[in-house]
Amino acid sequence: MANTNTINDKKAYDIIIVGGGMVGATLACALGNSAMKVAVIEAHQSDFNWSENSHDIRVSALTHASQHIFENLGVWPSMQHDGVAAYNKMNVWDASGQGQIHFNSVEVGQVDLGHIVENRVIQKAVQKKLADFENIDLLMPLQLQSMTLSESGAELITSDGQHLSAELVVGADGANSWVRKQADIALNSWAYHQTAVVCNVKTSESHQDACWQQFMPEGPLAFLPLADGQSSIVWSTTEEKSQALVNMDEKSFNQELQMTFGSSLGRIQLTSERGAFPLRLRHAKHYVQEHLALVGDAAHTVHPLAGQGVNLGLLDAVVLAEEVIRAHEKKRALGALSTLRRYERRRKVDNIAMLAAMDAFKRLFSNDITPLKLLRNAGLNLADKFTPFKNLMIKRAMGYSGTGLNEPLPHLARMNLDL
Repeated sequence: MANTNTINDKKAYDIIIVGGGMVGATLACALGNSAMKVAVIEAHQSDFNWSENSHDIRVSALTHASQHIFENLGVWPSMQHDGVAAYNKMNVWDASGQGQIHFNSVEVGQVDLGHIVENRVIQKAVQKKLADFENIDLLMPLQLQSMTLSESGAELITSDGQHLSAELVVGADGANSWVRKQADIALNSWAYHQTAVVCNVKTSESHQDACWQQFMPEGPLAFLPLADGQSSIVWSTTEEKSQALVNMDEKSFNQELQMTFGSSLGRIQLTSERGAFPLRLRHAKHYVQEHLALVGDAAHTVHPLAGQGVNLGLLDAVVLAEEVIRAHEKKRALGALSTLRRYERRRKVDNIAMLAAMDAFKRLFSNDITPLKLLRNAGLNLADKFTPFKNLMIKRAMGYSGTGLNEPLPHLARMNLDL
C-alpha cells in the first residue's frame, strides 16, 4: 500500500518518479498493480482540505483522451465528485477585427468538447488513488539532494541522508525540473514576453457551458467555465501589464477586465486571488538517457492559448508506462536506451507539432501588423465556414487523433477498455 512514511536507507526500487503532481501521479497509477516496485517522491505535502465553495485559480482543459485515461485508471468519478465542468461550445474571435470561429460539440457528434477541471481536483484524485496499489510508495514530503547515474542504474540521496536506488528515474517535476538539470539535458527555450494572469470571476450572464477566447495584440484572454457557474480566466498579456493587473485593487481590476472583454457575459466580478505565471516555450533536446526519462513539463512547456499542456503530459505518462510494462514483461532492462527511446519516438513528434502550432498561433495573433491582422481575420472566417477543416481541428483538439505520425492513441487513452 502507498504510504507517506520515510523509508529505510538504501531502499531499492524498479522505478522512482520524481514529482507527484498531475502527470507524475498519473504515471504511477498507470504502473499500479504491476510487478514493478515504484516510488513517487513529492517535495511538498499536499493539502486537499479546501473549503467547500472555493476554487483553485489554476485549471486544465482536459481532452476526451485525457478523460479516458482517468476513466480507465478509475479516478474520473472522484474528479466528478469534486467538480468538473463540461463545455460544449467554443467561441473565438479577434478583438482587432471581424474574424471569428465557433465550435459546437453537436457538429462532431459528441455530447461535449472536453472538461475544465481544477488542477487540485486532478492531483487529489490521482494522488489518493496511489493508496490502492501495493507496489507503490508515496514519499511525501521528501526533498532530494543528489542524483547519480551509472551503468547499473540511478542512486538518489535525500536531504535527510537516505539512499534510494532504481533502474529507472523519471523526471515529472515540472518546467524547472531538478531531474533534468541533474542529468544536464539541454533545452530549446525562449521567452514569450507574456505573463498569464489567472483568477476566477462570476458573471451576471451564464457562461453557457462554453469557452470564450478573444485574441488581442498583447495576448489572448480566455473565460473557461467552472462547475458552479463561475469562470476561470487566463489573461495572457505583457509582463508590465500583468504586474499592474495583479497589483490593482479589485474594483479597478473588474473595470479593466470588463472594458477588455466586453459585455458578452454581462457584468464581471472577481471572486478569487490573482496569480501571474511567465510564459515560456521549453523543449528538452532529449527526453531520455540511460536509466532516465522526462515527462510532462519537465520535457516540454507550451503556450496555454489552446490548453494542451497537461494533455500532452498525460499522454507522455501513459505511453512511458506502456513501454516500461512491455519491457518488464519481455524481461528487458527498464532503463535501457532501447526501451526508453521507444517512448521518446512515440511522443516527440506529437509534442513538437503541438509546440510549433501553438508558437505559430501566438506569433500570428499577438501582434498589430496590418497584413497579419487581415490574414488572421480572413483565416478565422474562412475556417468557420469550411466545416470539414473545422471539424478536423476540433477532433484533433479533443484528443481523437493519434500521437505522432500514424501513431495510435495509447491503450489507456481509448474509450471503454476492459481492464
